[in-house]
Amino acid sequence: MQDLEDLPGESDPPESLLIEAPGENSRRNNTALLVKLGRVAYMSRAAAAITLFTLQTYAPAGGRGNLTSIRGGGPLTTLAIPGSDKPLPLWYLIWANVPQSREGPPSRDKLFRVFPWFADTRTADRFPRTTPADAHPLQAFWGMPRRIRLDFAANPSGVQCDLTGAVDDIVVVGWRQRPNGVRDFAWDHPLSPTYKDTKSGGWLPVHPQPGGIGYRHWVAIAVGDARNTPAPCITTWRRRASDLAEQARMARLLAGGYDMDNMKARGFVESEMPLPGTGDALAQASMDDLARGLVQAANEVAYALRRAIRNASYPGDTSLDTAPIAAAYETFWTATQGLFFMHLTTASATLDTVAPAWRDRLRRTALELFDQAAPLNPSAASFDPVRIVRARRDLLGTLSGYGPFGKKLFSALRLPEPEQAKTRRSARAKIKETA
Repeated sequence: MQDLEDLPGESDPPESLLIEAPGENSRRNNTALLVKLGRVAYMSRAAAAITLFTLQTYAPAGGRGNLTSIRGGGPLTTLAIPGSDKPLPLWYLIWANVPQSREGPPSRDKLFRVFPWFADTRTADRFPRTTPADAHPLQAFWGMPRRIRLDFAANPSGVQCDLTGAVDDIVVVGWRQRPNGVRDFAWDHPLSPTYKDTKSGGWLPVHPQPGGIGYRHWVAIAVGDARNTPAPCITTWRRRASDLAEQARMARLLAGGYDMDNMKARGFVESEMPLPGTGDALAQASMDDLARGLVQAANEVAYALRRAIRNASYPGDTSLDTAPIAAAYETFWTATQGLFFMHLTTASATLDTVAPAWRDRLRRTALELFDQAAPLNPSAASFDPVRIVRARRDLLGTLSGYGPFGKKLFSALRLPEPEQAKTRRSARAKIKETA
């Protein structure tokens, strides 16, 4: 994944290859706080290889000419893990996610169509776009947005790799780069779920966000809906494994990637969740319908909870992402995740049979979290009993099926509308008729 050309220029230290390394300004001004400088002076060739692969695969925005990866900066990767009662060799995980390509392997003189370092780089200044028509589909795994050459040196004194502790005969002591690597466009990555962009109407790769990956993302990355499409590897696995009942039933979903804020890596997010499946198409459709309904209902309650906490204790223009409100939001999803997957892995469960129990669990959890976040505590600085009682009443109304959010909640679970709401609407209709 290095440029074919021996790039001239000054050499940067090896540690700046790390995706979480401080940027040039931070190094120059010594303003890095959480990631200290001078930790990595030498890398073994193995450590340098995986570091370079990581940078090219997840490349964030890096200033003018430093392009993002084939899926943008810090994309989310999802993998299907086959079900088994025993630990599986790594090969099983890899093979379960290998894409099924209609195009055969390239000839020896066309290897650059898969591995772009075998030829002169299609630099962005000469080729504004590199699309799947310009390469083999497998080049999706080997994008080269950065033009990089590593600097090697002999290691006669046996210096250890600062990342792994291994002793290599040849070590990497620096690297050089040039702007304008390959600018990839319109690629469908086999391991990346996508979402529909509201502005362009196109489909873009999903990127991890603060708060981690939980069951609220499960429909988007495992099943899909009108606005989300799972990665091809997940869709293909569920189809291929339909005749392998045990492997499908016990399969799991691994999702991970860097949570990036432009050029800054805020953290690596990783989560493993059940990926249940069945050998029957109708049963699978019912399970997917169940998952969509449960997650949609939880989304409505989670939003109502955040609004209620803000209405009880904060000014009306306070962001719903404010730390105390966000903390209750994240706790809500964590507290209900176990029951979600229990319903999903119960063979006889359908949305119609589990909807009442799911509504009750959402209701109980939301009210508990509201009472913790907005207690009737006169010693609290923001204590306003009228606001707290009114906000709790509104939240309870939503959880009981009243108001616009309550109507969405009950609609997601296909529950009958509360009788009182029907009566009120009928009374208003009669008044209009009389008038």
